[in-house]
Amino acid sequence: MPDPHSGSLGGVILHHVTNDLNHTFLELSFLGMDMSITKHVIMLWLAAAVTVGLAVWGTRRYRKDIDAQPKGLSHIFELLMNFIREDIVNPNIGLSYSKIWTPLITTYFIFILICNFLGMIPFFDYLPGGSTTVTGNFQATVGLASITFFSIIVAGSMKHGFFGYWKNMIPGNVPAPVLLILIPIEILGMFVRPFALTMRLGANMTAGHIGMVAIFALPILLKSAPIGIISIMLNTGIYFLEMIVSFVQAYVFTLLSSVFIGMAIHAEH
Repeated sequence: MPDPHSGSLGGVILHHVTNDLNHTFLELSFLGMDMSITKHVIMLWLAAAVTVGLAVWGTRRYRKDIDAQPKGLSHIFELLMNFIREDIVNPNIGLSYSKIWTPLITTYFIFILICNFLGMIPFFDYLPGGSTTVTGNFQATVGLASITFFSIIVAGSMKHGFFGYWKNMIPGNVPAPVLLILIPIEILGMFVRPFALTMRLGANMTAGHIGMVAIFALPILLKSAPIGIISIMLNTGIYFLEMIVSFVQAYVFTLLSSVFIGMAIHAEH
C-alpha cells in the first residue's frame, strides 16, 4: 500500500479518502478502548451541533405558539419533516408508529446530509487527519448502521414482544429440515441489513472523492496544461454531482432504515 505521506498518486489519493489515525488532536482511552479526538470526531461533533442547532432554531416558533405560521427556516424545517413523515415513515413504518420513529429518521437525514456537505468544504482538507468526508469513514457509517440495527430489534419487540419478535423471523408451518437452512439465513440477514447500510453510504461518498483527486492528477501525470483546464471543468461538474449524491445517499439511508424497521413491525407482511 502506498505511503499516504509520500508524493505518489496512490499516497495522495489515500490521504484524501482514509482516516489518518497517526494524527490525533487529543489522546484518550477508556477501558482499553481508543477514544482519541481525530479530525473525523471533530467533524461528527460539528455535524451533530449543526443538526441540533437547526432543530432548535427551526422549531422555536412552535414552542412559543403551536399554531404559529411558519416562515423562513421554520417553513423549510416543516416541509422537510412533512416530506420524511408522509413519504418515508408512514408508507414503510406505518401511521400508528409515525410519532415514535419520525424523529430518528429525520435526524438521520439531516445529520448525514450535513456530514456529506462538510466533506465538500475545502477548508477541512487543510486540517491534518486524512479524509475530508466523515461519511466515507466506515467506522462512522458502522455507528449509524448499528443504531438502525438496534432500532429494528426495539421496534419489533415493542410490537410483538421480545420473544415474539424473534419468533416472527421464522415463518409458520415450515418443515423441520427446512429450518436448518432457514434459521441461519435469517440470522445472517439481520447483519446483512446494517452491513448494506454501512457499505452503501461509505463507498459512495468515498468514490466521488477518489474520482475528483484522480482527475486532478491527470495534468500532472501527462504534463499537459490543456488537460489541466479540462480536469478543472470535469471536476466542477463532478462537484455539483457530488452535491446531488449527498442528498441521494442521505435519502437512501433513511429510506432503507425505515423499510427495515417497518419489516420488524409488520412481520406478517
